Amino acid sequence: MAAGVEYTIDELARAAGTTVRSLRVYHERGVLPPPQVKGRTGFYSPDHLNRVRTISRLLDRGIKLNGIKELLQAWDRGDDLGDILGVGALLGGPEMGEPSAGESAPAGDTIPATELQERYASVPNGLARIVAAGLYEPVDAATYRPADRQLIRFAEQLTAAGATDADILGELERMRADCDRMARRFVDLFHRTAWQKYRESERSAADLTELTGQLQVTRTMPGKVAAELVNRFVAHHIESDSELSELPPEE
Repeated sequence: MAAGVEYTIDELARAAGTTVRSLRVYHERGVLPPPQVKGRTGFYSPDHLNRVRTISRLLDRGIKLNGIKELLQAWDRGDDLGDILGVGALLGGPEMGEPSAGESAPAGDTIPATELQERYASVPNGLARIVAAGLYEPVDAATYRPADRQLIRFAEQLTAAGATDADILGELERMRADCDRMARRFVDLFHRTAWQKYRESERSAADLTELTGQLQVTRTMPGKVAAELVNRFVAHHIESDSELSELPPEE
């Protein structure tokens, strides 16, 4: 996320994929720091956006807001989460380490929170940011597991190329934000076109079949087309670079 970016509360809600009402609740519950007020308007920073994304992922994992507040306070202090929080204190129901129905957590596929904290110690709010970026997710207060292996492999390849952890997380955060904006535009387009057409139709079986087909296209085609375009533009920029274009192509 570029330095100096600021969001109003409406812009922050859109960027984070949540609602203004939820952001106000986060303020009231003490999990989201207040904005910087200029005149009568509050402005939020990229750190606020990272925090909201982290809150959303933790909520998706079943952690209640009071537990999230304790986790975030611990991250901010840099404390050992295993020493200060018990699994049961985070949840109102089953422990997070207990697999849900139909889900199996591979044995030995977990990472101590302390190891990740040490790994990303050079990055401000590193543990919270790798959760918000979708790399890892908490199993309990002291243990994490991979959330997206493809993203992790991508990060490892960037590390091998010499990129710093801060640069890698920044790029992943920007990529997620760009992808989210693209996805929202296509869903909005679907609402304005196919969905509106179906609402104005007789809603027959044929109309529903047509809508379902168009929804499937919306689910799959934007990602395929975007991936092809990104690869095409990368190739173009490499070929336009006088030094890189001289390198032999990969066999």
